[in-house]
Amino acid sequence: MNTDAQKRAAAARAVEFVRPGMRLGLGTGSTARHFVELLGERVRAGLDVVAVPTSEATFADAKRCGIALTTLDETPELDLTVDGADEINPGLCLIKGGGGALLREKIVASASARMIVIADQSKWVPELGRFPLPIEVVSFGLAATHRAVEKAVLAVQRSGPLALRRGKDGQAFVTDGGHWIIDAALNRIDDPAALAHAISGVPGVVEHGLFIGLAHMAIIGGPDSIKIVERS
Repeated sequence: MNTDAQKRAAAARAVEFVRPGMRLGLGTGSTARHFVELLGERVRAGLDVVAVPTSEATFADAKRCGIALTTLDETPELDLTVDGADEINPGLCLIKGGGGALLREKIVASASARMIVIADQSKWVPELGRFPLPIEVVSFGLAATHRAVEKAVLAVQRSGPLALRRGKDGQAFVTDGGHWIIDAALNRIDDPAALAHAISGVPGVVEHGLFIGLAHMAIIGGPDSIKIVERS
């Protein structure tokens, strides 16, 4: 299977965990889009679920697929969130936010009883960090926040280049929440929990892409088979 087929295979396996009446969180990104499309097929066949999308893009996809939608204000407790990831380590710590939806993704995942992360084999890594860590920040005082983030990283490990994410037009990339993103190219994250704690303490940081203790299961699509890993 090519990469896209691996993603779809993982998404198809995740759909098997959905039960009638569930309140779902729908992730963002290319792998999560496969899940939304496959879930939509079951909904059109009679499956009764309601879902909270984690981005405007997922909202549009889910609406097109005929999935009943709600909000966390209306439905503050969810049964299951299914989302992709940019990196997954054996302890099911994740880097997310390549698509820019990390804040809403983390809020939705935290409101869920369980989280299943789905991905192709390339996202399964022995240690996090080769994918740049997204850090969502407010635009006010960007230079000061940038310096403070770099200092926070250096307090727990070796740092690397920190760059403001830009869109195709060359301007600062703006998240659905109206914030900006700094991508930290760290190459390796020695202690994800320590780094998460350090970055979270920086004024101006809204959220970061380290998801620790949120994923209960990873479904990894490989070239020949599906691998399922559960958090101990």
